[in-house]
Amino acid sequence: MFGSKQKPFDFVTTRKPHEKPRTSGITEIRGPYYSAVTADYLKALLDDWGEYVDGMKFAGGSFSLLSETKLKEYIKICHEHDVFVDTGGWIERVLIDGKIAVDNYISKCKELGIDVVEVSSGMAQEVMNMRLEEKIALVKKISQMGLKPKPEVSIMIGAGGGTHRTGYETDMAYRDLEEFIGETRAYLEAGAKIIMVESEGITEDLSPEKWRTDVINRLLDEFGYEKLMFEASDPPVFKWYLKNVSNNVNLFIDHSQIVEFTAWRYGLWGDKDIWKGKTVSYK
Repeated sequence: MFGSKQKPFDFVTTRKPHEKPRTSGITEIRGPYYSAVTADYLKALLDDWGEYVDGMKFAGGSFSLLSETKLKEYIKICHEHDVFVDTGGWIERVLIDGKIAVDNYISKCKELGIDVVEVSSGMAQEVMNMRLEEKIALVKKISQMGLKPKPEVSIMIGAGGGTHRTGYETDMAYRDLEEFIGETRAYLEAGAKIIMVESEGITEDLSPEKWRTDVINRLLDEFGYEKLMFEASDPPVFKWYLKNVSNNVNLFIDHSQIVEFTAWRYGLWGDKDIWKGKTVSYK
């Protein structure tokens, strides 16, 4: 739909996006949460930039604050632009109300036309000691209902929900790396097609010299970047992934960053490495 549009500067040697639906180089944007992304704003954003957006994620259960009519409007706008709709990590809140509530939640998501149900459990793991077997059961249930499960994994215990543990000096609790890798593998074996990697404990609120690139590299060695989506909602972070992993890495960013991000992904702009080894002249 959008990839067919000819651009006025196509003669410049930039990388071109593949047609949607893409299997790598997936860009998911955050919808309403930290800022009130209205339906009108979302439509205007996707009218102009939808070619470069693959998914839109609600966060923190924000979609539950909307009327059903309004929520369907958001979903319709996304689907008209070939953009999938992701619940974001609210299922761990629904879990407080028990299994029946969770089953009803998944059923309602399907009824509404939501495409992806995220299985986030950072808080549930810390507070409720939720077992891996239960999270795998959720992944399988979501698949059985005809929806796409997207489990989230975190190297930090209790991560998520905008906790922002600045510096991680006093309350950090890192998980065992082998356990972390094992959980990721278990989700893929249970049928998940892509895994969401939480940024807390890896890059979020950390200075670059403290980023856990060892965790990132271990994930890449074990699973490859095509099966992973990294949270990268800070420009220095998404630029690092694009330069050090692949231009086709799957990333979750904020909606406000889509233009700068796209410029970097497709080589329109960037740092000095764009010119490295090139001869620049006008003779």
